[in-house]
Amino acid sequence: MENFVETYLNGKGYNVNSKAQAVIKECDNWYANRVIEDFHERTTVHGTPYQLNRMGFAKRCCADDANLCEIAEVNGGNNKEQHEYLVDILAQNRFLPMFRKQIESVSAKGTAACYVRLDNADIMSDNTVRGGNIRLNYVSAENFIPLTVENDEVTEAAVAGTGLVGGKVRTTVVDFVKDEHGNYVSETNVFDEYGTLLPDMTTVVQLGSVKPFAVLRNAEVNNIDHMMGYGYPKVYGAIGILKAVDLCFNVLFGDLDKADKLVLVNELLCKFDEAGNPITPNEQVKKTFVLLGGEKLPDQKELVQEINPEIRVDSITKSFELCLSLLSSMFGYGTKKYSFENGQIKTATEYAGERQDAMQELNKQRTEAENYVRDICKAVLWFSNTFQETNWDLDEEITVDFDDSYVTDRQSELESKRADALSFREIPMLTIWYLMDRYQLSEKEATKYYQEGQADPDTDDETED
Repeated sequence: MENFVETYLNGKGYNVNSKAQAVIKECDNWYANRVIEDFHERTTVHGTPYQLNRMGFAKRCCADDANLCEIAEVNGGNNKEQHEYLVDILAQNRFLPMFRKQIESVSAKGTAACYVRLDNADIMSDNTVRGGNIRLNYVSAENFIPLTVENDEVTEAAVAGTGLVGGKVRTTVVDFVKDEHGNYVSETNVFDEYGTLLPDMTTVVQLGSVKPFAVLRNAEVNNIDHMMGYGYPKVYGAIGILKAVDLCFNVLFGDLDKADKLVLVNELLCKFDEAGNPITPNEQVKKTFVLLGGEKLPDQKELVQEINPEIRVDSITKSFELCLSLLSSMFGYGTKKYSFENGQIKTATEYAGERQDAMQELNKQRTEAENYVRDICKAVLWFSNTFQETNWDLDEEITVDFDDSYVTDRQSELESKRADALSFREIPMLTIWYLMDRYQLSEKEATKYYQEGQADPDTDDETED
């Protein structure tokens, strides 16, 4: 975060938590698979610099975490028009794919946010705003600044972002604070590349009591000092183990890199050019044949001797298994999130379906995600009512359907529903539910097919009056 952003917020009486930003930056470096100078950069005993190979497993962990909390659909309530309006706004702002990116980022850095704004609105003579297009701005942890936290809820916040405007670097800072009446005021300020405030671009908008932003955080309790208002970054707690994974990978890489067969040949079997250099017939021979000075090989009984370097697969695999088991535990899904089985890595998406107790972490995160979606939808509806003169019900229940395909075996579920339908034929709804799920039918269509089948005297499912 730019220093002038911190100076600006300090001038308004708010402190920027630089310690939290340092933690987030460290997590982002591992998530982005960047070179960590004090770990990956090394020197040999002779002072020659070299670099450890990076496996980038932090990204894999966060991606698997996000897969388990992916949203399939947002339901805007019983009012059909309101539901369609919300779904349309979310679609225009690419909410579902952006949420997928944000939930992965939350696993890495603990926090993400979103705020509602108006584009192309009309400013009236009394400085009120009308019309405009409702837009959602998605904010990463690096650009989010909690200003006021009450009972672990962020009630006031600022966001900052840098980009190009007309080919010039501009940094925009938007803060959402409450006035003396408890209503939110949004103030937007723009700074040039030198950190100078551009006052002509400052805008202040009076909002209401509905929070215009939403915060998505990791459901895990954040036990890191000086991170009030931020979620717990899982990567931070796993950095030590991620280092061990990279070290295991380098041991494996080193064994494979040195695994070429060496053939030691006695001088008596070699030809030499005029300069006294051995003549090798092709490039492959240059790589695999080593000429010894003198006439002796390590074993003097042989004129040709092979050396086949060992690849320590078993010991390396055991080391990997220990590291991955620890990593699994750090990410909250037990000790089998990643494990080697029959030469393959078995991931959490498979394991969670077998151990439902491991779903507790996921259920907590889904609750956090539901609250995030509801806050965004409520803010969207409030903006629509206030600036576009609609009359949506802000108390309408918003529900979220999650994609369970990663954690459930669909074929097993269908077999179970089919068995229930056959076992309890006196409960028609079980058969209707099976038809709906198996053939992707609406309840009306499935009921129709069920009734037609009952009316056919040749069917096995005929019921007696």
